Amino acid sequence: ALVLLTLSIDLKGIIGLGPKALIMFFTATLGIIIGGPIALWIVAQFDPSIIAGQGADAAWRGFATLAGSWIGGGANQTAMLEVYGYNIENYGAMVAVDIVVANIWMAFLLYGAGMHERVDRWLGADSSAVDRLRDSMASFSERVARVPTANELIVLVGFTFGTVAFSHWSAGWLSYWFINMMGPDAVLASEFFWIVVNATTIGLLFSFTPARELEGIGASKIGTVFIFLLVAVIGTKMDIFQLGDAPLFMAVGLIWMTIHSVLLLVVARIIRAPFFFVAVGSKANVGGAASAPVVAGAFHPALAPVGVLLAVLGYALGTYGAILCAEMMRAVSGG
Repeated sequence: ALVLLTLSIDLKGIIGLGPKALIMFFTATLGIIIGGPIALWIVAQFDPSIIAGQGADAAWRGFATLAGSWIGGGANQTAMLEVYGYNIENYGAMVAVDIVVANIWMAFLLYGAGMHERVDRWLGADSSAVDRLRDSMASFSERVARVPTANELIVLVGFTFGTVAFSHWSAGWLSYWFINMMGPDAVLASEFFWIVVNATTIGLLFSFTPARELEGIGASKIGTVFIFLLVAVIGTKMDIFQLGDAPLFMAVGLIWMTIHSVLLLVVARIIRAPFFFVAVGSKANVGGAASAPVVAGAFHPALAPVGVLLAVLGYALGTYGAILCAEMMRAVSGG
């Protein structure tokens, strides 16, 4: 999916979006880093039992995995589980909070995408750069669109799976090399991280070649279908009934996401950033490569690759931001 979405990307146009896109991305990251300890402290004022756990049962250790997921993705979440050694028997509740809260926020973002012009007026934002990128990428898709032949479909499938195979193969070598150099807990030691980076990089490189013309037979549309399938698979892993066993965890998660969203809107209002930057910057952190393209595509299908690129940046920062957040939550818990 990442290869197909980035194949027709207008990299020059994305760079032309200016600094506001990165400002909103890093604001989203900051909202997760500071939101965790603040949310944990607020809930602890009403029920101190949430910070009473000791050792592997300490709640802050579990929330460290949530921080990893909400800044980077699944690889960062797993890294935090290994680094802080949270009790695996309680981990299911954290995963449920992760999926439920993140998808509640995603629903709000998708709703906002449908009325983004009104939100942009409230923010006082100038969305002309986003509009230009959207029109540029959409016009390219329309210009090269054609009915695919069997040969073209075979080329597209071969290119896609060949790239994916190479990404997996090279990711194994890179992961092994970084494990030996930096240890198994480093973000660069994650094989999944390198699969995402390799696939995205290959797609970007081929966007400067005639392979970009594969967009004409629906490359990005097929990539979008794969993304939606991935989101559906993620949903099947959720056990919503586990939330009843940990209502305090859910309370922390909801307050945490509220802090994240309020900070984003405040900064967007100050710098007059379009809601597109708010939504995609947030989901590039909270949702990663699985859902950031979905949110970006809700504004216009041609904008989905923007979400992919920002999500890769989230994977790179996820572990470091999560460790900072976890240590602040440790301090709040008195640990």
